[in-house]
Amino acid sequence: MYRTKYSTLLNNPTMLDYGTYLECERLLTCQKPLDSLCNGDELQFQIVHQVEELWMKLMIYTLIEVLENIQQERTLKVLNLMQRVHFLQRMMIQQLDVLETMSPKEYQEIRLQLGNGSGQESPGFRTLLKVPADLWDVYKQHYLDGRAKTVEQIYNSQFAHDDSYAVAEALLEFDELLQKFRTNHIFLIQRSIGLASKSLKGRPVELLENGAKHRFFPELWNIRSRMTDTWGGEYGQVRESISQCPFHS
Repeated sequence: MYRTKYSTLLNNPTMLDYGTYLECERLLTCQKPLDSLCNGDELQFQIVHQVEELWMKLMIYTLIEVLENIQQERTLKVLNLMQRVHFLQRMMIQQLDVLETMSPKEYQEIRLQLGNGSGQESPGFRTLLKVPADLWDVYKQHYLDGRAKTVEQIYNSQFAHDDSYAVAEALLEFDELLQKFRTNHIFLIQRSIGLASKSLKGRPVELLENGAKHRFFPELWNIRSRMTDTWGGEYGQVRESISQCPFHS
């Protein structure tokens, strides 16, 4: 009774200006009708993944603006836009928690509805993975080479917490959050079907772990190790204990 009642309301919403602007009539029909769902969790599965695609669409559009503003060296605008991207990434990570409310058995029923499809085919994510290469090229051109700077200089020998450094850290955070999303997705998969199983493409799910180890801006990660090794050589990797220092007694 209730399923029929509310399915009718959802599928035939009253269109006022707000709903017309958001195209709610089309939007709310992008999911299966309530009476066609394979189980009670399929609707949330569809919605969460559809919302993820929308967030990635917005993220990619924002990153296009970032690329254009890096070319103009409009640092404050770049940082503002990257903050938006970081917010979107954190929301995507948090949304995965909703899917952990599914039982493995219920997910298997949903999985049968996917045909041969898998999350590896996500159009948003596949596009998003192409953006970092352009981000690094344009950053290097305008904030490093164009200013006769190296990553080592902006982080260490000529460190001034300037805009070259600030933009680099914004890129690094983008990279970090992207990997956190992939890592959390692996835990979701492990919780749903296990990592030793095969994906719908017939490949071991463990292959996804390789993606989570990838770094899109290795220069920004590696400089930290080189700096620490340098400091270890200068200050000594093993130093006297501070436990005997009078200031700590």
